[in-house]
Amino acid sequence: MVVSDTPMALDGLVVLDLSRILAGPTATQILGDLGATVIKVENPKSKGDDTRGWGPNYAMDADGKRTDLSAYFMAANRNKLSISVDLSTAEGQDTIRHLAARADVVVENYKPGGLAKYGLDHDTLLKAHPALVYCSISGFGQTGPNREQPGYDLMAQGYGGIMSLTGAPDGPPMKVGVGIADVMCGMYATIGILAALRHRDASGEGQHIDLSLVDAQMAWLINEGTNFLTSGTLPERRGNAHPNIVPYDAFPCADGHVLLAVGNDAQFARFCDVVGLERLAHDPDYTTNLARIENRVTLTKLITDALAPLSRDAVLAKCHSVKVPAGPIHTVAEALHSDQAQARGSVVKLKATNTAKGSVDVLANPLKFSRTPVQYRHAPPRFGQDTQKVFDMFGIPPKAE
Repeated sequence: MVVSDTPMALDGLVVLDLSRILAGPTATQILGDLGATVIKVENPKSKGDDTRGWGPNYAMDADGKRTDLSAYFMAANRNKLSISVDLSTAEGQDTIRHLAARADVVVENYKPGGLAKYGLDHDTLLKAHPALVYCSISGFGQTGPNREQPGYDLMAQGYGGIMSLTGAPDGPPMKVGVGIADVMCGMYATIGILAALRHRDASGEGQHIDLSLVDAQMAWLINEGTNFLTSGTLPERRGNAHPNIVPYDAFPCADGHVLLAVGNDAQFARFCDVVGLERLAHDPDYTTNLARIENRVTLTKLITDALAPLSRDAVLAKCHSVKVPAGPIHTVAEALHSDQAQARGSVVKLKATNTAKGSVDVLANPLKFSRTPVQYRHAPPRFGQDTQKVFDMFGIPPKAE
């Protein structure tokens, strides 16, 4: 566990987390990493967040039995306190209202309007607590013809266009290998919450943030989205190639693949000099990036042939010797065990006394602060483990038997 007495950026902030799965929990985990007290509300009827049951990988207990700490759950739920509350009951609703009165932020990812029947929707809580920042995350947002449709990462990647760009040119559309639509939506949610808190602190006014997986995914179509808006031409699937930079791709070599990211004409000339393609550095078909884009197919073939007999390490050494960006394609193990990952603290070990090892390993927050560093105060919690602690903290009467 990495904890110190150093102040944290969000010390004193209270976040009521009514979200589950990945987008909302990503946002609230970041807020927790930055010092907020995050109260994760979990449904006893489902035994907590859905991802607690998303195996096959789990932390085990001392008896060798799996706990409810799945690897998926642990990816987005550290630095939180878990409480068991049934929102469908009057008692549960009263508990949430009590916590909302003390909270700075509420995050939820129910279907639009889903919390209104409990009196826990943004209109109701903001009327009662005008300084509250209330963030709603859904598949398609609170408005529009698809507002009632459920939101899952795969559907967002399909609807929002990114799958049409991902995969080999002659293959089927592919999703990104992780739930990137969920994660990026969580990132946008974090930004929105912090901006709304800035406004709240200046004006005393809270507000509602309406964020959808599909809106967020369309926003990070970035250059390919604006390529289409500018030209009217649909982007193509190019595998690992770049639509606006050539060569920028994965190339086969004698013992695997190597990545090249030749970002300007000077780099291209230096690359040609060290891999035996000197003539291309002066050929007008390849001297500029625009020319290389227009002659992408022939250039890719020439580079592929030149690198094929070389080992990966030889290609990397040649490129690095002339400051041309090139790199390996790591497995997850190679990435997380690399000397760079170790130097940067990319993996952290958190004390978890209710597990067989007494600890769990999770991916670190990448933010490095000079004054208010990220701290890892709580391992991902077991379901409901902090219910009484939170009730005591906030003066909530004991649950009725």
